[in-house]
Amino acid sequence: MTIHFGTDGWRAVISDTFTFTNLRLVAQAIADAVATPEWVNGNRIGSEIDAHKMVVGFDTRFLSDRYAAEVARVLAANGFVVYLAQGDAPTPVISHAVRSLNAIGGVMITASHNAPRYNGVKLKSASGGSALPEQCRRVEVYLNDNEALARGPNLMDMEQARALKLVQRFNPVPAYYEHLRTLIKSDVIAENPQRFVVDSMYGSGRGIVRGFLQGTGCEIAEIRGEMNPGFGGVHPEPIRQNLGALAGAIGAGMGSFGIATDGDADRIGAMDERSNFVDPHKIMALSLRYLVEKRGLTGSVVRTVSTTRMIDRLAKKYGLTVHETPVGFNHIADYMLKEQVLIGGEESGGIGFSGHIPEGDGILMGLLIVEMLADAGTTLFDMVEDLQREVGPVYYERIDQRLKYPVSKEKLVAKLVNEPPRSIGGEQLSEVSTMDGVKYIFRDDSWLLIRPSGTEPVLRVYAEGRSPEMVKELLNFGSSIADGVS
Repeated sequence: MTIHFGTDGWRAVISDTFTFTNLRLVAQAIADAVATPEWVNGNRIGSEIDAHKMVVGFDTRFLSDRYAAEVARVLAANGFVVYLAQGDAPTPVISHAVRSLNAIGGVMITASHNAPRYNGVKLKSASGGSALPEQCRRVEVYLNDNEALARGPNLMDMEQARALKLVQRFNPVPAYYEHLRTLIKSDVIAENPQRFVVDSMYGSGRGIVRGFLQGTGCEIAEIRGEMNPGFGGVHPEPIRQNLGALAGAIGAGMGSFGIATDGDADRIGAMDERSNFVDPHKIMALSLRYLVEKRGLTGSVVRTVSTTRMIDRLAKKYGLTVHETPVGFNHIADYMLKEQVLIGGEESGGIGFSGHIPEGDGILMGLLIVEMLADAGTTLFDMVEDLQREVGPVYYERIDQRLKYPVSKEKLVAKLVNEPPRSIGGEQLSEVSTMDGVKYIFRDDSWLLIRPSGTEPVLRVYAEGRSPEMVKELLNFGSSIADGVS
């Protein structure tokens, strides 16, 4: 068995491990897991949920539509009524459909921001968020049990399934738009329409922002919005090095700023009018400030260990509680399910706020950027500069350093904890955190996070400092650790 179903589902190379045969096995294990009382009890849901209803969606990757149909066939053969998206759609749209249709769960065929050769399966709970870790473990248990028992997947002919209404095609976008109208103030945007560029990176977010803003007067130029399963040879991840096309569009005068979403549109990136990349750290901090000061919202704030401490400084100003979590939006979603969370996010661009499903949503956050700029009547560059004056300055970099051989994560963490630096860049160490890897926090609020990968010989090094020079010093220290174990 070459399938590992983890807390973020399953991803593999198309036609290597990600095959129709293996996908059917995964779909059967999902059907088995969702049918158990433990799944229902683990959803923290009410009696309105239909335990026999599932939602299936897919992105723009090669064969994603056919993979989704295959999952639907297996689920239908196991007695589920399957709502199958009629076209590619963002993960947040499918996640919202799970909630709006009162389904017991959902399956999204996507490899998110990964390279074009990959595809994958994301599993959703009835909350609309990612399935809980224990639910994902249950899927893996059934995968292994079914293999041991030589139990193949149940299958139903698609035409028969549709005739019996066990598979029903639907458009999840209208309900999602209706929900967004409760979260995004279209009237504010309409009072000061914006002219900007949307870079969908050939992903399933294509056309969604433009469709929502119809009638507001905004002038929207969308690039990389056509169907291209190879993503133009670029990883569909909205980070600086992948957004040359967006920078070019802004430089050519197509818009005064840009927003970008990843392959399944659950992540966000942005660019100002000078083609400066506006990373998720700044987007989350700007959003927190706006939601409190302009919307009057309150609640706790949740960020991952690798996310900017600008969030902490703003939360302190507003008297809000901050929860720090390990890397991964599922940890943020846990808080969203149990308390009133104003905003939650991570450095990779998954961000969501109060009133939404417990899911990162690049579409939602892109629209909030448009609303913020419409309300402020200023530029994105000036807005970021104002943020930096208030809670900065901050500079951030991340490197992934490949090691020559695997190292014991536990031993390396122990070494980093037992032999911390007294200072870096002239700043004294003030705190050491071991929540996820080892994080050194310094007197001026600069920090260095070193996370050994648990699955490959890679050391992930994150640094935030009050100057570019401090960031360089922090990264140099992190690199020296990598050199020491290479």
